[in-house]
Amino acid sequence: MKRIILFTGLCLSLCLGFISCKEASKKIVTTAPITFTKEGSLSVYKQETDSLLIQLDIEIAETAYETQTGLMYRNSMEDGQGMLFIFPEIAYHSFYMKNTKFPLDIIYIDEQLKVASIIKNAQPLDESSLPSQVPVKYVLEVKAGLSDVWGINTGDRITFQKS
Repeated sequence: MKRIILFTGLCLSLCLGFISCKEASKKIVTTAPITFTKEGSLSVYKQETDSLLIQLDIEIAETAYETQTGLMYRNSMEDGQGMLFIFPEIAYHSFYMKNTKFPLDIIYIDEQLKVASIIKNAQPLDESSLPSQVPVKYVLEVKAGLSDVWGINTGDRITFQKS
C-alpha cells in the first residue's frame, strides 16, 4: 500500500510540475524600447570647400555586441542623430537591415576619415548584403534620405569626438 501511495504522490508531483512549467512558458516577456544615448558628436565637411555640412549627436558602436546589434529593434531615430561604428581593423565591411525597422543611409568611411561610399535608402528588415566598395574603418548610419538632404558625397570628411 505504501508503494502505491508513494507512486501516486510521485506522479501527482510530476504532473503538477509539468503543468506549472507549461503555464510559465505562456508568460509574455516585454522589453523596454531602446532609446538613443548620446556618446559623442560628429561633423561632416565638404571636400572642396571644407565647409560644415552637418553636425550630429552620435551613439558609438565599438564592442562586438554593439556592432552586431547596431540600430536593430529601434522604432526610429531623429534627423540630428546617427550611429558611428568603429572597427578595430580596416577591411571591407558589409551591413544588412535585419531587425531594423526604419530605412537608413549607410555611409562607409575610410581610415583617413573620408567618405568612401554610401548605400542610400537601405530598406527595413532586408537581409541582403550591403558591402563597402573599398576597405573602411568607420560606418555612419543615419535616417534614409539625409545624406542627400545634407549633400554628403564621396570624398567629404568627418571629425568626431566621444563625450
